Amino acid sequence: MLDDRRSIVLQALVEEYIRTGQPVSSRAVLEHCSVDVSSATIRNDLAKLESYGFVTQPHTSAGRVPTPAGYRYYVDHCSPTKLRNATRERIESFFMGFHEELSKLLQQTSGLLSEITHYPAVVMGPGFGDEIVQGLHLVHLGGPVVMAVTVGATGRVGQEVVRLRFNPTDAELDEAERLLIAAFEGATLTKGNERVHALPAEQVPDRVLRIARSVAASSATSVDATRELYVGGTSQLASLWEDLAQVHTMLELLEQHGHVRRLLGSDDEGTSVRLGAETDVVDADFAVVSTAFNAGGTGSGRVGVFGPMRMDYRRAIRVVEEVGDGLEDSLGT
Repeated sequence: MLDDRRSIVLQALVEEYIRTGQPVSSRAVLEHCSVDVSSATIRNDLAKLESYGFVTQPHTSAGRVPTPAGYRYYVDHCSPTKLRNATRERIESFFMGFHEELSKLLQQTSGLLSEITHYPAVVMGPGFGDEIVQGLHLVHLGGPVVMAVTVGATGRVGQEVVRLRFNPTDAELDEAERLLIAAFEGATLTKGNERVHALPAEQVPDRVLRIARSVAASSATSVDATRELYVGGTSQLASLWEDLAQVHTMLELLEQHGHVRRLLGSDDEGTSVRLGAETDVVDADFAVVSTAFNAGGTGSGRVGVFGPMRMDYRRAIRVVEEVGDGLEDSLGT
Protein backbone atom coordinates (compact mmCIF):
# COMPACT_ATOMS: atom_id res chain seq x y z
CA MET A 1 0.00 0.00 0.00
CA LEU A 2 1.36 3.41 -0.99
CA ASP A 3 1.20 6.43 1.26
CA ASP A 4 -1.19 9.21 0.28
CA ARG A 5 1.36 11.37 -1.55
CA ARG A 6 2.78 8.57 -3.67
CA SER A 7 -0.75 7.39 -4.50
CA ILE A 8 -1.51 10.91 -5.76
CA VAL A 9 1.74 10.99 -7.74
CA LEU A 10 0.96 7.62 -9.35
CA GLN A 11 -2.58 8.75 -10.17
CA ALA A 12 -1.27 11.93 -11.82
CA LEU A 13 1.26 9.96 -13.86
CA VAL A 14 -1.28 7.36 -15.02
CA GLU A 15 -3.86 9.98 -16.00
CA GLU A 16 -1.31 12.09 -17.86
CA TYR A 17 -0.08 9.01 -19.72
CA ILE A 18 -3.66 8.04 -20.59
CA ARG A 19 -4.19 11.55 -21.93
CA THR A 20 -1.00 11.90 -23.99
CA GLY A 21 0.35 8.41 -24.64
CA GLN A 22 3.86 9.78 -24.01
CA PRO A 23 6.30 9.06 -21.14
CA VAL A 24 5.54 11.44 -18.29
CA SER A 25 8.22 13.67 -16.81
CA SER A 26 8.53 14.63 -13.16
CA ARG A 27 7.69 18.23 -14.14
CA ALA A 28 4.43 17.09 -15.77
CA VAL A 29 3.55 15.05 -12.68
CA LEU A 30 4.20 18.07 -10.44
CA GLU A 31 1.95 20.23 -12.65
CA HIS A 32 -0.95 17.75 -12.51
CA CYS A 33 -0.90 16.49 -8.95
CA SER A 34 -2.33 18.27 -5.92
CA VAL A 35 0.66 18.06 -3.60
CA ASP A 36 2.77 21.01 -2.50
CA VAL A 37 6.27 19.56 -2.72
CA SER A 38 9.47 20.24 -4.62
CA SER A 39 10.41 18.68 -7.96
CA ALA A 40 13.16 16.77 -6.15
CA THR A 41 10.54 15.10 -3.93
CA ILE A 42 8.53 14.12 -7.02
CA ARG A 43 11.64 12.62 -8.63
CA ASN A 44 12.30 10.65 -5.46
CA ASP A 45 8.68 9.42 -5.36
CA LEU A 46 8.89 8.33 -9.01
CA ALA A 47 12.10 6.43 -8.27
CA LYS A 48 10.32 4.65 -5.40
CA LEU A 49 7.32 3.86 -7.59
CA GLU A 50 9.72 2.38 -10.13
CA SER A 51 11.37 0.23 -7.46
CA TYR A 52 7.90 -1.01 -6.45
CA GLY A 53 7.21 -2.02 -10.05
CA PHE A 54 4.42 0.51 -10.63
CA VAL A 55 6.19 2.59 -13.31
CA THR A 56 9.05 2.07 -15.71
CA GLN A 57 11.40 4.31 -17.66
CA PRO A 58 11.61 3.33 -21.36
CA HIS A 59 14.83 5.31 -21.87
CA THR A 60 17.28 6.90 -19.46
CA SER A 61 16.45 10.44 -20.56
CA ALA A 62 12.71 9.82 -20.97
CA GLY A 63 9.88 10.15 -18.52
CA ARG A 64 8.06 7.19 -17.01
CA VAL A 65 5.06 5.10 -18.04
CA PRO A 66 2.76 2.91 -15.92
CA THR A 67 3.32 -0.84 -15.74
CA PRO A 68 0.40 -3.31 -15.56
CA ALA A 69 0.91 -3.30 -11.77
CA GLY A 70 0.67 0.50 -11.81
CA TYR A 71 -2.55 0.40 -13.78
CA ARG A 72 -3.91 -2.24 -11.40
CA TYR A 73 -3.18 -0.08 -8.35
CA TYR A 74 -4.71 2.93 -10.08
CA VAL A 75 -7.89 1.06 -11.03
CA ASP A 76 -8.28 -0.37 -7.53
CA HIS A 77 -8.02 3.07 -5.93
CA CYS A 78 -9.61 5.47 -8.41
CA SER A 79 -13.20 6.66 -8.34
CA PRO A 80 -15.36 6.75 -11.49
CA THR A 81 -15.62 10.22 -12.97
CA LYS A 82 -18.86 12.18 -13.19
CA LEU A 83 -20.39 12.14 -16.65
CA ARG A 84 -21.39 15.29 -18.46
CA ASN A 85 -25.11 16.00 -18.42
CA ALA A 86 -25.28 15.58 -22.20
CA THR A 87 -23.86 12.06 -21.96
CA ARG A 88 -26.24 11.05 -19.17
CA GLU A 89 -29.20 12.46 -21.08
CA ARG A 90 -28.16 10.56 -24.22
CA ILE A 91 -28.10 7.27 -22.31
CA GLU A 92 -31.44 7.99 -20.61
CA SER A 93 -33.18 9.03 -23.83
CA PHE A 94 -31.89 5.95 -25.66
CA PHE A 95 -33.48 3.54 -23.20
CA MET A 96 -36.64 5.59 -22.74
CA GLY A 97 -37.30 5.53 -26.48
CA PHE A 98 -36.41 1.92 -27.21
CA HIS A 99 -39.28 -0.56 -27.41
CA GLU A 100 -37.88 -3.44 -29.46
CA GLU A 101 -37.36 -7.12 -28.68
CA LEU A 102 -34.52 -8.11 -26.38
CA SER A 103 -32.01 -9.10 -29.08
CA LYS A 104 -32.40 -5.76 -30.89
CA LEU A 105 -32.12 -3.85 -27.63
CA LEU A 106 -28.86 -5.60 -26.73
CA GLN A 107 -27.40 -5.11 -30.22
CA GLN A 108 -28.26 -1.41 -30.25
CA THR A 109 -26.89 -1.05 -26.71
CA SER A 110 -23.48 -2.32 -27.82
CA GLY A 111 -23.45 0.36 -30.50
CA LEU A 112 -24.46 3.08 -28.05
CA LEU A 113 -21.76 2.07 -25.57
CA SER A 114 -19.08 2.06 -28.26
CA GLU A 115 -20.14 5.46 -29.58
CA ILE A 116 -19.94 7.04 -26.13
CA THR A 117 -16.68 5.44 -24.97
CA HIS A 118 -14.92 5.17 -28.36
CA TYR A 119 -13.98 1.58 -27.50
CA PRO A 120 -15.29 -1.69 -28.92
CA ALA A 121 -18.25 -2.75 -26.77
CA VAL A 122 -19.77 -6.13 -26.01
CA VAL A 123 -23.16 -6.97 -24.51
CA MET A 124 -23.73 -10.54 -23.34
CA GLY A 125 -27.35 -11.61 -23.14
CA PRO A 126 -28.80 -13.64 -20.27
CA GLY A 127 -29.12 -16.87 -22.24
CA PHE A 128 -31.76 -19.46 -21.44
CA GLY A 129 -30.55 -20.13 -17.91
CA ASP A 130 -33.55 -18.57 -16.15
CA GLU A 131 -35.86 -18.16 -19.12
CA ILE A 132 -39.07 -20.14 -19.43
CA VAL A 133 -39.22 -22.44 -22.45
CA GLN A 134 -42.29 -21.98 -24.66
CA GLY A 135 -41.52 -24.52 -27.34
CA LEU A 136 -39.11 -27.30 -28.25
CA HIS A 137 -38.80 -29.14 -31.57
CA LEU A 138 -36.54 -31.86 -32.95
CA VAL A 139 -35.17 -31.76 -36.48
CA HIS A 140 -33.54 -34.88 -37.94
CA LEU A 141 -30.36 -33.82 -39.76
CA GLY A 142 -29.63 -37.30 -41.01
CA GLY A 143 -28.13 -40.45 -39.55
CA PRO A 144 -27.63 -40.18 -35.78
CA VAL A 145 -27.62 -36.34 -35.76
CA VAL A 146 -30.58 -34.36 -34.37
CA MET A 147 -30.99 -30.62 -33.82
CA ALA A 148 -33.06 -29.43 -30.86
CA VAL A 149 -34.68 -26.03 -31.45
CA THR A 150 -35.72 -24.25 -28.23
CA VAL A 151 -37.98 -21.18 -28.16
CA GLY A 152 -37.87 -18.98 -25.06
CA ALA A 153 -40.52 -16.75 -23.53
CA THR A 154 -38.86 -13.64 -25.00
CA GLY A 155 -38.92 -15.10 -28.50
CA ARG A 156 -35.26 -16.05 -28.56
CA VAL A 157 -34.36 -19.26 -30.35
CA GLY A 158 -31.63 -21.68 -29.29
CA GLN A 159 -30.24 -24.47 -31.45
CA GLU A 160 -28.32 -27.45 -30.15
CA VAL A 161 -26.95 -30.26 -32.33
CA VAL A 162 -27.02 -33.66 -30.63
CA ARG A 163 -25.27 -36.77 -31.93
CA LEU A 164 -26.97 -39.99 -30.82
CA ARG A 165 -25.46 -43.48 -30.69
CA PHE A 166 -27.98 -44.83 -33.24
CA ASN A 167 -30.07 -43.71 -36.19
CA PRO A 168 -33.55 -42.81 -34.88
CA THR A 169 -36.76 -43.41 -36.78
CA ASP A 170 -39.28 -40.65 -37.45
CA ALA A 171 -41.72 -42.30 -35.05
CA GLU A 172 -39.10 -42.39 -32.28
CA LEU A 173 -38.26 -38.72 -32.81
CA ASP A 174 -41.95 -37.77 -32.71
CA GLU A 175 -42.42 -39.62 -29.43
CA ALA A 176 -39.23 -38.14 -27.94
CA GLU A 177 -40.34 -34.64 -28.97
CA ARG A 178 -43.70 -35.19 -27.26
CA LEU A 179 -41.93 -36.15 -24.02
CA LEU A 180 -39.56 -33.19 -24.25
CA ILE A 181 -42.39 -30.72 -24.86
CA ALA A 182 -44.25 -32.03 -21.81
CA ALA A 183 -41.11 -31.70 -19.67
CA PHE A 184 -39.75 -28.36 -20.89
CA GLU A 185 -42.69 -26.13 -21.74
CA GLY A 186 -43.30 -23.72 -18.88
CA ALA A 187 -39.98 -24.66 -17.24
CA THR A 188 -36.31 -23.65 -17.44
CA LEU A 189 -33.75 -25.77 -19.27
CA THR A 190 -32.40 -27.07 -15.97
CA LYS A 191 -35.86 -28.01 -14.66
CA GLY A 192 -36.83 -29.62 -17.95
CA ASN A 193 -33.68 -31.74 -17.88
CA GLU A 194 -34.51 -32.89 -14.35
CA ARG A 195 -38.03 -33.85 -15.41
CA VAL A 196 -36.82 -35.88 -18.39
CA HIS A 197 -34.27 -37.79 -16.31
CA ALA A 198 -36.97 -38.53 -13.74
CA LEU A 199 -39.12 -40.35 -16.31
CA PRO A 200 -39.54 -44.02 -15.33
CA ALA A 201 -37.53 -46.20 -17.72
CA GLU A 202 -40.08 -49.00 -17.61
CA GLN A 203 -42.81 -46.74 -19.03
CA VAL A 204 -40.92 -45.34 -22.02
CA PRO A 205 -39.38 -47.25 -24.94
CA ASP A 206 -35.62 -47.47 -24.46
CA ARG A 207 -34.53 -45.70 -27.67
CA VAL A 208 -37.12 -42.95 -27.20
CA LEU A 209 -35.92 -42.35 -23.66
CA ARG A 210 -32.30 -42.26 -24.80
CA ILE A 211 -33.15 -39.60 -27.40
CA ALA A 212 -35.05 -37.48 -24.87
CA ARG A 213 -32.34 -37.73 -22.22
CA SER A 214 -29.52 -36.93 -24.69
CA VAL A 215 -31.34 -33.84 -25.94
CA ALA A 216 -32.31 -32.70 -22.42
CA ALA A 217 -28.78 -33.11 -21.05
CA SER A 218 -27.24 -31.31 -24.01
CA SER A 219 -29.68 -28.41 -23.72
CA ALA A 220 -29.12 -28.04 -19.96
CA THR A 221 -25.33 -28.04 -20.25
CA SER A 222 -25.35 -25.50 -23.09
CA VAL A 223 -26.86 -22.67 -21.05
CA ASP A 224 -23.72 -20.54 -21.42
CA ALA A 225 -23.59 -21.23 -25.15
CA THR A 226 -27.06 -19.72 -25.53
CA ARG A 227 -25.75 -16.42 -24.17
CA GLU A 228 -25.57 -14.40 -27.32
CA LEU A 229 -22.86 -11.76 -27.74
CA TYR A 230 -23.52 -8.43 -29.43
CA VAL A 231 -20.38 -6.58 -30.51
CA GLY A 232 -20.28 -2.93 -31.52
CA GLY A 233 -17.54 -0.57 -32.60
CA THR A 234 -14.93 -2.91 -34.05
CA SER A 235 -14.08 -0.04 -36.42
CA GLN A 236 -12.51 1.66 -33.38
CA LEU A 237 -9.70 -0.92 -33.20
CA ALA A 238 -7.33 0.69 -35.70
CA SER A 239 -7.44 4.02 -33.88
CA LEU A 240 -6.72 2.43 -30.48
CA TRP A 241 -3.65 0.34 -31.33
CA GLU A 242 -0.88 1.54 -33.63
CA ASP A 243 0.49 -1.98 -33.95
CA LEU A 244 -1.39 -3.76 -36.75
CA ALA A 245 -0.59 -7.14 -35.20
CA GLN A 246 -2.35 -6.02 -32.01
CA VAL A 247 -5.42 -5.01 -34.04
CA HIS A 248 -5.51 -8.46 -35.63
CA THR A 249 -5.17 -10.06 -32.18
CA MET A 250 -8.17 -8.09 -30.94
CA LEU A 251 -10.25 -8.99 -34.00
CA GLU A 252 -9.46 -12.67 -33.50
CA LEU A 253 -10.30 -12.40 -29.81
CA LEU A 254 -13.71 -10.83 -30.47
CA GLU A 255 -14.52 -13.79 -32.72
CA GLN A 256 -13.79 -16.26 -29.89
CA HIS A 257 -17.10 -15.99 -28.08
CA GLY A 258 -16.19 -18.44 -25.34
CA HIS A 259 -13.10 -16.39 -24.40
CA VAL A 260 -15.07 -13.13 -24.57
CA ARG A 261 -17.69 -14.54 -22.19
CA ARG A 262 -14.95 -15.46 -19.70
CA LEU A 263 -13.37 -12.01 -19.97
CA LEU A 264 -16.70 -10.32 -19.24
CA GLY A 265 -16.95 -12.32 -16.01
CA SER A 266 -19.76 -13.95 -14.09
CA ASP A 267 -23.13 -12.37 -13.42
CA ASP A 268 -22.54 -12.12 -9.66
CA GLU A 269 -19.23 -10.29 -10.10
CA GLY A 270 -20.52 -6.73 -10.28
CA THR A 271 -18.19 -4.24 -11.97
CA SER A 272 -14.79 -5.68 -12.89
CA VAL A 273 -11.62 -4.56 -14.64
CA ARG A 274 -9.23 -7.09 -16.17
CA LEU A 275 -5.99 -5.89 -17.71
CA GLY A 276 -2.73 -7.22 -19.10
CA ALA A 277 -1.92 -10.78 -18.08
CA GLU A 278 -5.24 -11.00 -16.20
CA THR A 279 -6.96 -11.34 -19.60
CA ASP A 280 -5.00 -14.49 -20.55
CA VAL A 281 -4.09 -12.82 -23.84
CA VAL A 282 -0.34 -13.33 -24.24
CA ASP A 283 1.69 -10.09 -24.24
CA ALA A 284 -1.47 -8.09 -24.88
CA ASP A 285 -1.82 -4.36 -24.37
CA PHE A 286 -5.41 -5.00 -23.43
CA ALA A 287 -8.03 -4.25 -20.77
CA VAL A 288 -11.73 -5.05 -20.21
CA VAL A 289 -14.19 -3.05 -18.13
CA SER A 290 -17.54 -4.78 -17.54
CA THR A 291 -20.54 -4.88 -15.24
CA ALA A 292 -23.64 -7.03 -14.76
CA PHE A 293 -27.24 -6.12 -15.49
CA ASN A 294 -30.43 -7.82 -14.35
CA ALA A 295 -32.75 -8.81 -17.20
CA GLY A 296 -35.69 -9.63 -14.94
CA GLY A 297 -37.34 -12.98 -15.51
CA THR A 298 -34.86 -13.89 -18.23
CA GLY A 299 -31.82 -13.82 -15.91
CA SER A 300 -28.73 -11.63 -15.98
CA GLY A 301 -26.20 -10.44 -18.53
CA ARG A 302 -23.07 -8.35 -18.77
CA VAL A 303 -22.01 -5.27 -20.67
CA GLY A 304 -18.46 -4.06 -21.20
CA VAL A 305 -15.80 -2.34 -23.31
CA PHE A 306 -12.46 -3.60 -24.62
CA GLY A 307 -9.47 -1.33 -25.09
CA PRO A 308 -5.75 -0.84 -24.54
CA MET A 309 -4.33 -0.64 -21.03
CA ARG A 310 -4.03 3.11 -21.66
CA MET A 311 -7.80 3.30 -21.22
CA ASP A 312 -9.67 6.13 -19.53
CA TYR A 313 -10.79 3.82 -16.73
CA ARG A 314 -12.62 6.39 -14.63
CA ARG A 315 -14.90 7.36 -17.51
CA ALA A 316 -15.19 3.84 -18.93
CA ILE A 317 -16.32 2.43 -15.58
CA ARG A 318 -18.93 5.15 -15.14
CA VAL A 319 -20.34 4.81 -18.67
CA VAL A 320 -20.48 1.00 -18.47
CA GLU A 321 -22.33 1.20 -15.15
CA GLU A 322 -24.76 3.85 -16.44
CA VAL A 323 -25.54 1.76 -19.51
CA GLY A 324 -25.99 -1.35 -17.35
CA ASP A 325 -28.44 0.56 -15.15
CA GLY A 326 -30.26 1.77 -18.26
CA LEU A 327 -30.63 -1.79 -19.50
CA GLU A 328 -32.09 -2.87 -16.17
CA ASP A 329 -34.60 -0.03 -16.18
CA SER A 330 -35.56 -0.73 -19.78
CA LEU A 331 -36.13 -4.41 -19.03
CA GLY A 332 -38.44 -3.51 -16.19
CA THR A 333 -36.33 -4.76 -13.26
